[in-house]
Amino acid sequence: MPPRSEPATRTCIVTREALPTERLIRFVAAPDGAVVPDLRRRLPGRGVWVTADAGHVRTAEKRRLFARGLEGDVRVEPGLADRVAALYREAALAALSMARKAGALVTGFTKVEAALRDQPVAALIHAREAGGDGVAKLDATARRRAQGTGAPLPVVRIFESGELDLALGRTNVIHAALLAGPAGNNALNRFRALADFLGEDNGVGDALSSDGTAGGMSAGMQGNS
Repeated sequence: MPPRSEPATRTCIVTREALPTERLIRFVAAPDGAVVPDLRRRLPGRGVWVTADAGHVRTAEKRRLFARGLEGDVRVEPGLADRVAALYREAALAALSMARKAGALVTGFTKVEAALRDQPVAALIHAREAGGDGVAKLDATARRRAQGTGAPLPVVRIFESGELDLALGRTNVIHAALLAGPAGNNALNRFRALADFLGEDNGVGDALSSDGTAGGMSAGMQGNS
């Protein structure tokens, strides 16, 4: 058995590559035979693993690899990748809501600008429809901050304003700053998982670890340097 310090690995049924479980999604067959994602890796029964991005999930569905791996009479309802993306998005927004409740979120242009100057900000958040002028001004402040700290600040632009409104129980949320700490870092990790799954350049950087250090930028990630 590998040492406890090493991440557990599983083999992707699409690529046949062994990867850490954090980079994979586990799927199981429900009692009715439907293939369902097990993002928390807790559901009982035999599971198969797929690299955690939409393209690999679609490939596994197209090539009927779930039935082969689960060794049973299973079925995949159309739109599996979209349903997984929705679960990732739901988890990310729930984590954002928890960050707000923990006092790890600042909203509003003026407050966000101030937070970028003197608070331990883990990420800058803009709604997709945020105006160019406001985004440019806050990004410039973030760049000046990066020059002082030597670390680029992740910028998140994967949510609509309406989604942010619902998650935060407020109206017209356009800009926000996620503060470092357990709640903020957990939310940023959820954002990163969603961005990785979507497989687009969504401008999401790595989260800070529990000791406040930043990880490197991974594929599909962008820092504000």
